Amino acid sequence: MIPVSERQEFLSTIPIFAGLNEAALSELVKAAEEVSAEGNQVIVREGEAGNRMFIICSGRVEVVKYLDQPKETVLGAFGPRDFLGEMSIIECVTRSASLRAAEPTFLFALKGSDLYHLYRHQPAQYAIVILNIARDLSRRLRSIDEKFAAVSH
Repeated sequence: MIPVSERQEFLSTIPIFAGLNEAALSELVKAAEEVSAEGNQVIVREGEAGNRMFIICSGRVEVVKYLDQPKETVLGAFGPRDFLGEMSIIECVTRSASLRAAEPTFLFALKGSDLYHLYRHQPAQYAIVILNIARDLSRRLRSIDEKFAAVSH
């Protein structure tokens, strides 16, 4: 288990937590669950219910559609300080893709209820997190748009 001070130091460097006050960050640090995955281990599966997002501390995670099927497709790979699984926090639907550790990986997980708790106690700080997530999602969508446009011409 990572000491709280080291968790706080690491999570304070994550872009989706930029702008949070000390109390809000501390609340999320205490709520974060530690998750370890071996290389090639599935962290979450496409189609299952999701209620956690993940922040990668070390290692690499692949986002995979159609896991273990003939048309398996790796949509992207993410490394330290990246976050994944946020769609299950924002909208209550099943996982749209699987997450698979590409190598031994250590992550922090936050549940939707952890963010709801932040919302109930510090709504302005919750809004900062959601806005930061939205900004990152917008960047990812813009990148996909550019790739799609490049291959369609």
